[in-house]
Amino acid sequence: MKAATLTDDHTVKIDDTERPVPAPHELLIEINACGVCTTDLHMYTGSLTVDYPMVPGHESAGEVAAVGDDVDAFQVGDRVAINPSIPCNECRACKSGRENLCHDLTSIGGAAKNIIDGAFAEYATVPIGNVERIGDLDYRTASFAEPLGCVINGIDQVDLTSGETVVVIGGGFIGQLLVQTLRTSGAGTIVLSEPVAARRKVGLKAGADHAVDPGDKDPTAVIPDLVGDVDVAIEAVGFPETITQAHALTGPGGRTLVFGVPPEDATVELSPFDLFFEEREVVGSYSLTPNTFSRAVTLLDNGRIDVDTLVTDEFGLEDLETAFDQMEAQKGLKKMVYPNR
Repeated sequence: MKAATLTDDHTVKIDDTERPVPAPHELLIEINACGVCTTDLHMYTGSLTVDYPMVPGHESAGEVAAVGDDVDAFQVGDRVAINPSIPCNECRACKSGRENLCHDLTSIGGAAKNIIDGAFAEYATVPIGNVERIGDLDYRTASFAEPLGCVINGIDQVDLTSGETVVVIGGGFIGQLLVQTLRTSGAGTIVLSEPVAARRKVGLKAGADHAVDPGDKDPTAVIPDLVGDVDVAIEAVGFPETITQAHALTGPGGRTLVFGVPPEDATVELSPFDLFFEEREVVGSYSLTPNTFSRAVTLLDNGRIDVDTLVTDEFGLEDLETAFDQMEAQKGLKKMVYPNR
């Protein structure tokens, strides 16, 4: 089979490798669609520490091609979305329902303590507990279950109450997905802060009530005048300065969610007195859980998320490096790869 392997930073090699054989409790999945994530880009550029060589890709869906000897619940031909996060199910975090914080988490092509080869390949093996049936849902849409599950997990962290005012900083793919999910989750007023005009336009179409240009005027001055008190600010870029900006936007009782992936050595300065006196919160969100993954499949299956608005570019496996280069240049939004096209 063919697989896209990162052999060094900014280097992708298309390898011919042996098709894997599923273990007794695994499925062999023919990968029919895999989204390109910013995490994949960080692995490609070397800004996220990984051991090369490795096969990335963790936003995927496909068809069961073979089943392990002990598998009864699935059969060849079943159509599934893949949750790439494999928890140990034994540690305290797993037992409390926070499998994303598993002490020994393994990821299929994503970021975790342990990383195994991912879905930028024609086939991948997956534990039976890491798939959800998708029925007739098309594979491209089903591949959104992983990032959408992450977004749902993030929104869960801020305890969103219906009618609250939310600011999303960053109108890339995740920012747009956040806007749609916030609207579905009952946010009252949604403001998107994004310097690229085309992305602001998409955000307004996706459900934002206002879209501001941070390059024109300081969002911390403009947004409160526009909507009043901000209950929740979500940083979806990963820069220390925009994390600080998000926190500055919230007032008493406000919550700041760090969703973007910051540099591993980044720091920000916060006032502990403000956290104390105004009961403000700063929380993070990492990955997804089996619960949020399942909920994501349900939302996609019922048409709550507009995938077509978000997908701007589609590639075969051999053009993955082009997708990465476009992402570095901030061209387009969601990139999709079809390994078996």
